[in-house]
Amino acid sequence: MLKKQINKILIIRLSSLGDILLTTPVIRALKEKYPSAAIDFIVKKQYGDALLHNPNISNLILYDKEKVKELARAFSSTDYDLIIDLQNNFRSRRLARHLKGPKRRFIKPALRKILLVRFKINFLKDFKTISERYAEAAGVSIDEKGLELFLPRGIETNLMKGENYIGFCPGSKHFTKRWPPEYFISLGNELTGSGYKIILFGGKDDADLCSLIGKEIDGSINLQNDDTLLQTAASMKECKFIITNDSGLMHTASAIGIPIVAIFGSTVREFGFVPSGTHNLILENNSLSCRPCSHIGRGSCPKKHFKCMNEITPGSVFKQVQIFQRGI
Repeated sequence: MLKKQINKILIIRLSSLGDILLTTPVIRALKEKYPSAAIDFIVKKQYGDALLHNPNISNLILYDKEKVKELARAFSSTDYDLIIDLQNNFRSRRLARHLKGPKRRFIKPALRKILLVRFKINFLKDFKTISERYAEAAGVSIDEKGLELFLPRGIETNLMKGENYIGFCPGSKHFTKRWPPEYFISLGNELTGSGYKIILFGGKDDADLCSLIGKEIDGSINLQNDDTLLQTAASMKECKFIITNDSGLMHTASAIGIPIVAIFGSTVREFGFVPSGTHNLILENNSLSCRPCSHIGRGSCPKKHFKCMNEITPGSVFKQVQIFQRGI
């Protein structure tokens, strides 16, 4: 029996920034496998810019949790040949339930994460990135080009081209994923003394943090904004490389091909949220038996010592950065 032709595909991934950018290799793979298919994508409004200019998407649908029924009614006359739920939570299942078409869902390795976090039993040694796991759910294989973020023509930055800029992304949603601000300050001043200029990036939740750090680093430029993603990405492109926590902006830098030095605290690379498609270095404290203490991050260190970040000193990072920048 002939396989049904795939003409219309729907992808559901509502949040968050990093997770959405991690779907872009899958979008690209689906378009390569089904070049004539229209690909629709449902995403929360606040993350829409991550996909707004993606040429592989036919229709970007902005999700409003207060209008799920209205959205479902709007889809009632649309028959999809394939619905891919890469969120696989209550909201995405509720939405998909109203849609016509065969469905595939991302299976989260929840049990293996629990075993690693609580009992330090590691069944995630056969490392796969989240993009690879998304691809398995979608029934495609991804290439090695990495993530994508498309910038519109004409978007500008006040940064000068060809300068020795290094970007700092000191924020992250959870405390245990944030390298201490005093460490960023110390590293920033050491890099400034070596001829670099520090550029601070962050979203609206990072305003106080970026202001604090920026005031203490000589000559730094604070480009923190109210989650203007495309403007942030355009400015990032002028940096030699980015030093960042495990965060959405780490994946933003990956998506525009900027080299990355990533500092991991309570989380580990086995969870799959790593830079891809660009030159990168992950710095983490592998001497601790308490890591990882969470698969998403925590509001405080459960052991009270925060050694996963405190023992990654500014001096050690500076030495690693010197080696890293020579290899770019």
